Amino acid sequence: MHTSDAPPNDDEPAIRAAYKRYGVQGYYARFGATYRNPHEHAIRSALGAAIANWHIPLDRALDLACGSGEATLALQELGANAIEGVDPYTYAAYAERTGRAAKRLTFEQIAAGALAGRHYDTIVCSFALHLVEPSRLPVLTLQLSLIADHLLILTPHKRPAIKPEWGWSLAGELVVDRVRARYYRRAAP
Repeated sequence: MHTSDAPPNDDEPAIRAAYKRYGVQGYYARFGATYRNPHEHAIRSALGAAIANWHIPLDRALDLACGSGEATLALQELGANAIEGVDPYTYAAYAERTGRAAKRLTFEQIAAGALAGRHYDTIVCSFALHLVEPSRLPVLTLQLSLIADHLLILTPHKRPAIKPEWGWSLAGELVVDRVRARYYRRAAP
C-alpha cells in the first residue's frame, strides 16, 4: 500500500491502482515531478521501429504528454534536433531528465487552440491519448491536425482509435513489446 506522499513504484499494476485511488489527473498532479514510465524500454523500441518502418520526419517534433522525456530521449537518439515537450504535470521530471523545459499545457488547452500558429512535422504521444475522455478526443485530434502533418501514438491498448473525420488517416500500425504504435497522416481537407 502506498502512502499519500510516496509515488507508486514503477510498475503497471501499481500505476493502475494509483489511477483508481487518485484519478488520472490527481495521480499526475501528485506524482508528476517524480514520474517514470515503467515501459520506457518498450516505448524506445516501438518508437525506433515506427520511425524506421514509416520514415517519419523528425525535423521538428512535439512530444505531447511528454512524461519524464522517454520519447524525447529516444527521438534525440534517432536524430531529431528540434523537440518540444508539453505536459502540465510532469514538466519537472521532463526538465530533470532532458535538460529542456516543457510547456505546461493540458489537453483541454491544446484542444482550445493553445498551440495554434505552431507547426511540427510530427507529434509523438506516448501512453497518454488513451486517457483522454472519449468525448474530448475529436476536438483535440482536430486541433492537432492543424499544427502537424504526422501523428504517432504509442499506447498499451487498442485505444484510442482516431477516426478520419477527426483530421487524421491511419497510415500504419505495429506492435513491439506489447506497445502499439499507430502512425497517422493528416487527412486531406
